[in-house]
Amino acid sequence: MAGELEGSKPLSGLLSGLAQEAFHGHQGITEELLRSQLYPDVSLEEFRPFLAKMRGILKSIASADMDFNQLEAFLTAQTKKQGGITCDQAAVISKFWKSHKTKIRESLMNQSRWDSGLRGLSWRVDGKSQSRHSAQIHTPVAIMELEIGKSGQKQVRVAWAKIRVPFDHTLAGQESEFLCLEFDEVKVNEVLKKLSEVEESISTLMQPA
Repeated sequence: MAGELEGSKPLSGLLSGLAQEAFHGHQGITEELLRSQLYPDVSLEEFRPFLAKMRGILKSIASADMDFNQLEAFLTAQTKKQGGITCDQAAVISKFWKSHKTKIRESLMNQSRWDSGLRGLSWRVDGKSQSRHSAQIHTPVAIMELEIGKSGQKQVRVAWAKIRVPFDHTLAGQESEFLCLEFDEVKVNEVLKKLSEVEESISTLMQPA
Protein backbone atom coordinates (compact mmCIF):
# COMPACT_ATOMS: atom_id res chain seq x y z
CA MET A 1 0.00 0.00 0.00
CA ALA A 2 2.99 2.32 0.33
CA GLY A 3 2.99 2.68 -3.45
CA GLU A 4 -0.54 4.08 -3.26
CA LEU A 5 0.65 6.84 -0.91
CA GLU A 6 3.70 7.65 -3.02
CA GLY A 7 1.56 8.29 -6.10
CA SER A 8 1.11 11.94 -7.03
CA LYS A 9 -2.32 11.73 -8.70
CA PRO A 10 -4.58 11.96 -5.59
CA LEU A 11 -2.20 14.33 -3.77
CA SER A 12 -3.59 17.47 -5.37
CA GLY A 13 -7.05 16.61 -4.06
CA LEU A 14 -5.61 15.86 -0.63
CA LEU A 15 -3.85 19.23 -0.49
CA SER A 16 -7.07 20.97 -1.52
CA GLY A 17 -8.96 19.21 1.26
CA LEU A 18 -6.31 20.06 3.85
CA ALA A 19 -6.34 23.70 2.75
CA GLN A 20 -10.12 23.89 2.99
CA GLU A 21 -10.03 22.43 6.49
CA ALA A 22 -7.01 24.31 7.84
CA PHE A 23 -7.29 27.73 6.19
CA HIS A 24 -10.87 28.19 5.00
CA GLY A 25 -12.82 26.83 7.97
CA HIS A 26 -14.53 23.83 6.35
CA GLN A 27 -14.86 21.60 9.40
CA GLY A 28 -16.65 18.74 7.61
CA ILE A 29 -13.47 17.53 5.91
CA THR A 30 -12.28 14.63 8.06
CA GLU A 31 -9.38 12.23 7.68
CA GLU A 32 -11.80 9.38 6.95
CA LEU A 33 -13.48 11.41 4.19
CA LEU A 34 -10.13 12.20 2.58
CA ARG A 35 -8.97 8.60 2.83
CA SER A 36 -12.16 7.08 1.46
CA GLN A 37 -12.36 9.53 -1.45
CA LEU A 38 -8.69 9.73 -2.41
CA TYR A 39 -6.94 6.65 -0.99
CA PRO A 40 -9.66 4.01 -0.60
CA ASP A 41 -7.20 1.09 -0.78
CA VAL A 42 -4.99 2.44 2.01
CA SER A 43 -5.76 1.51 5.62
CA LEU A 44 -6.47 4.26 8.13
CA GLU A 45 -3.38 3.24 10.12
CA GLU A 46 -1.15 3.83 7.08
CA PHE A 47 -3.01 6.93 5.97
CA ARG A 48 -2.79 8.87 9.25
CA PRO A 49 1.01 9.41 9.31
CA PHE A 50 0.97 10.32 5.62
CA LEU A 51 -1.83 12.83 6.23
CA ALA A 52 0.02 14.32 9.21
CA LYS A 53 3.17 14.69 7.10
CA MET A 54 1.36 16.49 4.27
CA ARG A 55 -0.55 18.68 6.73
CA GLY A 56 2.70 19.65 8.42
CA ILE A 57 4.40 20.47 5.11
CA LEU A 58 1.46 22.59 3.93
CA LYS A 59 1.24 24.48 7.22
CA SER A 60 5.00 25.12 7.21
CA ILE A 61 4.79 26.58 3.71
CA ALA A 62 1.73 28.69 4.53
CA SER A 63 2.94 29.99 7.90
CA ALA A 64 6.22 31.12 6.32
CA ASP A 65 4.35 32.56 3.31
CA MET A 66 7.13 31.11 1.16
CA ASP A 67 8.04 32.68 -2.13
CA PHE A 68 8.88 30.35 -4.99
CA ASN A 69 12.63 30.27 -4.29
CA GLN A 70 12.03 29.43 -0.63
CA LEU A 71 9.48 26.83 -1.68
CA GLU A 72 11.90 25.12 -4.05
CA ALA A 73 14.62 24.98 -1.40
CA PHE A 74 12.20 23.68 1.24
CA LEU A 75 10.78 20.93 -0.99
CA THR A 76 14.23 19.88 -2.17
CA ALA A 77 15.23 19.43 1.47
CA GLN A 78 12.09 17.36 2.07
CA THR A 79 12.96 15.00 -0.81
CA LYS A 80 16.40 14.36 0.68
CA LYS A 81 15.06 13.83 4.18
CA GLN A 82 14.61 10.27 5.43
CA GLY A 83 10.91 9.52 5.42
CA GLY A 84 10.29 12.69 3.40
CA ILE A 85 8.54 13.06 0.07
CA THR A 86 9.22 11.96 -3.50
CA CYS A 87 10.21 14.30 -6.31
CA ASP A 88 6.80 13.77 -7.92
CA GLN A 89 5.06 14.73 -4.69
CA ALA A 90 7.26 17.81 -4.39
CA ALA A 91 6.22 18.85 -7.90
CA VAL A 92 2.52 18.48 -6.99
CA ILE A 93 2.96 20.50 -3.78
CA SER A 94 4.85 23.22 -5.67
CA LYS A 95 2.13 23.47 -8.32
CA PHE A 96 -0.59 23.57 -5.65
CA TRP A 97 1.10 26.36 -3.67
CA LYS A 98 1.70 28.47 -6.75
CA SER A 99 -2.01 28.23 -7.61
CA HIS A 100 -3.40 28.75 -4.09
CA LYS A 101 -0.82 30.96 -2.34
CA THR A 102 -2.83 34.19 -2.72
CA LYS A 103 -6.13 32.78 -1.43
CA ILE A 104 -4.52 31.00 1.51
CA ARG A 105 -2.58 34.14 2.44
CA GLU A 106 -5.76 36.25 2.35
CA SER A 107 -7.59 33.70 4.49
CA LEU A 108 -4.81 33.67 7.10
CA MET A 109 -4.77 37.47 7.20
CA ASN A 110 -8.54 37.58 7.74
CA GLN A 111 -8.29 35.03 10.54
CA SER A 112 -5.60 37.09 12.25
CA ARG A 113 -7.78 40.22 12.43
CA TRP A 114 -9.32 40.69 15.85
CA ASP A 115 -11.14 43.93 15.11
CA SER A 116 -13.59 44.86 12.40
CA GLY A 117 -12.56 47.17 9.59
CA LEU A 118 -14.19 49.51 7.12
CA ARG A 119 -15.81 47.50 4.31
CA GLY A 120 -17.65 50.27 2.50
CA LEU A 121 -18.64 53.92 2.49
CA SER A 122 -21.50 55.80 0.85
CA TRP A 123 -22.88 59.31 1.19
CA ARG A 124 -25.72 61.51 -0.01
CA VAL A 125 -27.14 65.01 0.51
CA ASP A 126 -30.52 65.20 2.21
CA GLY A 127 -32.70 67.61 4.15
CA LYS A 128 -32.68 67.70 7.96
CA SER A 129 -35.94 66.19 9.18
CA GLN A 130 -35.55 66.73 12.93
CA SER A 131 -34.05 69.60 14.93
CA ARG A 132 -34.48 71.43 18.20
CA HIS A 133 -34.81 74.61 16.18
CA SER A 134 -37.54 74.79 13.54
CA ALA A 135 -35.44 77.10 11.34
CA GLN A 136 -32.94 74.26 10.80
CA ILE A 137 -35.52 71.79 9.48
CA HIS A 138 -35.10 71.03 5.75
CA THR A 139 -31.65 72.61 5.65
CA PRO A 140 -29.24 70.48 3.55
CA VAL A 141 -27.07 67.96 5.40
CA ALA A 142 -24.62 65.31 4.27
CA ILE A 143 -25.50 61.76 5.31
CA MET A 144 -22.55 59.34 5.44
CA GLU A 145 -22.97 55.61 5.94
CA LEU A 146 -20.01 53.42 6.98
CA GLU A 147 -20.13 49.63 6.65
CA ILE A 148 -18.05 47.98 9.38
CA GLY A 149 -17.29 44.28 9.56
CA LYS A 150 -14.89 41.49 8.67
CA SER A 151 -14.28 39.94 5.28
CA GLY A 152 -16.52 37.00 4.46
CA GLN A 153 -19.30 37.98 6.84
CA LYS A 154 -22.85 38.48 5.66
CA GLN A 155 -24.43 41.89 5.69
CA VAL A 156 -27.41 43.17 7.63
CA ARG A 157 -28.83 46.66 7.82
CA VAL A 158 -29.61 47.99 11.26
CA ALA A 159 -31.46 51.22 12.00
CA TRP A 160 -28.90 53.19 13.99
CA ALA A 161 -29.43 56.43 15.84
CA LYS A 162 -27.67 59.50 14.43
CA ILE A 163 -24.08 60.11 15.51
CA ARG A 164 -24.19 58.04 18.70
CA VAL A 165 -24.60 54.40 17.75
CA PRO A 166 -25.75 51.73 20.22
CA PHE A 167 -23.49 48.67 19.85
CA ASP A 168 -25.39 45.41 19.52
CA HIS A 169 -23.15 42.63 20.91
CA THR A 170 -25.30 39.93 19.33
CA LEU A 171 -24.09 41.12 15.92
CA ALA A 172 -20.43 41.59 16.85
CA GLY A 173 -18.11 39.31 14.89
CA GLN A 174 -20.99 37.91 12.87
CA GLU A 175 -22.38 40.51 10.47
CA SER A 176 -21.71 43.92 9.02
CA GLU A 177 -22.85 46.94 10.99
CA PHE A 178 -23.84 50.25 9.43
CA LEU A 179 -22.92 53.49 11.15
CA CYS A 180 -24.83 56.57 9.94
CA LEU A 181 -23.38 60.06 10.46
CA GLU A 182 -24.98 63.43 9.72
CA PHE A 183 -22.93 66.55 8.89
CA ASP A 184 -24.17 70.10 8.47
CA GLU A 185 -22.36 72.61 6.26
CA VAL A 186 -19.92 73.65 9.00
CA LYS A 187 -18.91 70.06 9.72
CA VAL A 188 -18.51 69.27 6.01
CA ASN A 189 -16.17 72.25 5.60
CA GLU A 190 -14.14 71.06 8.60
CA VAL A 191 -13.80 67.58 7.11
CA LEU A 192 -12.78 68.99 3.71
CA LYS A 193 -10.16 71.15 5.41
CA LYS A 194 -8.71 68.15 7.24
CA LEU A 195 -8.62 66.13 4.02
CA SER A 196 -6.78 68.95 2.28
CA GLU A 197 -4.21 68.99 5.07
CA VAL A 198 -3.74 65.23 4.74
CA GLU A 199 -3.35 65.54 0.97
CA GLU A 200 -0.72 68.26 1.40
CA SER A 201 1.19 66.14 3.93
CA ILE A 202 1.20 63.14 1.58
CA SER A 203 2.34 65.31 -1.35
CA THR A 204 5.20 66.65 0.78
CA LEU A 205 6.30 63.15 1.76
CA MET A 206 6.19 61.97 -1.85
CA GLN A 207 8.44 64.74 -3.12
CA PRO A 208 12.03 63.64 -3.86
CA ALA A 209 14.61 64.76 -1.32
